[in-house]
Amino acid sequence: MDTATADIIAGLRAAGLAGEGEVVLEPLTGGVSCDVWRVDGPAGPIVIKRPLEQLRVAAEWHAPVERGASEVRWLRRARGVDPHLVPEVLAELPGHGFAMRFLPDCPVWKDELIAGRVDPAFAAAVGRGIVAVHAATANSAADRDAFPTDAMFRALRVDPFLLFVAQKDAELASALYALADDLSSRKVALVHGDVSPKNILVGADGPVFLDAECAVYGDPAFDLAFCTTHLLLKAVWLGHERLGEAAAALVEAYRAGIDWEDADELLLRAGKLTAALLLARVEGKSPAPYLTDPHHKQIVRDQARALLLAPAPIDALVANWKRTKE
Repeated sequence: MDTATADIIAGLRAAGLAGEGEVVLEPLTGGVSCDVWRVDGPAGPIVIKRPLEQLRVAAEWHAPVERGASEVRWLRRARGVDPHLVPEVLAELPGHGFAMRFLPDCPVWKDELIAGRVDPAFAAAVGRGIVAVHAATANSAADRDAFPTDAMFRALRVDPFLLFVAQKDAELASALYALADDLSSRKVALVHGDVSPKNILVGADGPVFLDAECAVYGDPAFDLAFCTTHLLLKAVWLGHERLGEAAAALVEAYRAGIDWEDADELLLRAGKLTAALLLARVEGKSPAPYLTDPHHKQIVRDQARALLLAPAPIDALVANWKRTKE
């Protein structure tokens, strides 16, 4: 057993989440940025997360492990908005890890979408959940001060998704650099930073949001754009018309909750960010792993490039998104 794992187990025991007998860390499938385990403790199953310094991608991609602490802060803040939105954090652990309650019988939304179970009503609930956190934290000095995580957000989002592509693409560089500057400087509300179907559980009371490692006080348009991007990519990959309907439902529900700024301005920013993120998932440091067909990549690339050169609000972008090449 390595020292880091031994420290995790010691932390679990200190928090009363594990007994003195053997503690088995059962690895769970996670993303590229962290180790995830399940532990059957005396009070039932729990999940342990520990961030990685070098992310599991082909390119060299480092990120501060302190993001584990900011994820805990986001989960606790979101739980204060609506306890159904996130799992309960049980303890913080060594190595910037933490323990949270395991939620049984809650499928991952991504798995549901891949299986063809596309429910626009659930997508709308996702939009309502995202906007609820944004509305509750908009223009809040306390929330801004609680998330001094600009450097982490830059390392995990701005650099790999926007600047990495800008450095390779002279035609789009000015648009991408401008987006990166605006995204880095705009401080409006508490942003999750990784709202993706793989990070959302289908709970009995609606969506449950996970994996807020990228949390920052920034532009709420990013969360809307990030999740919409994933739905549009999957619409191309799976060829499922209802994925476009789900994206439209998410955007519509989100828009209905915007009460801190002009909705049209936010939707235009979200449209620009969606175009950039779509291109990044083909050309960036973290390409969408399921988008392997060159034909699918070209469909995404062509539309994303056109949208960066002629931006559209996110609702119009979704309405006009093409799943196939005409």
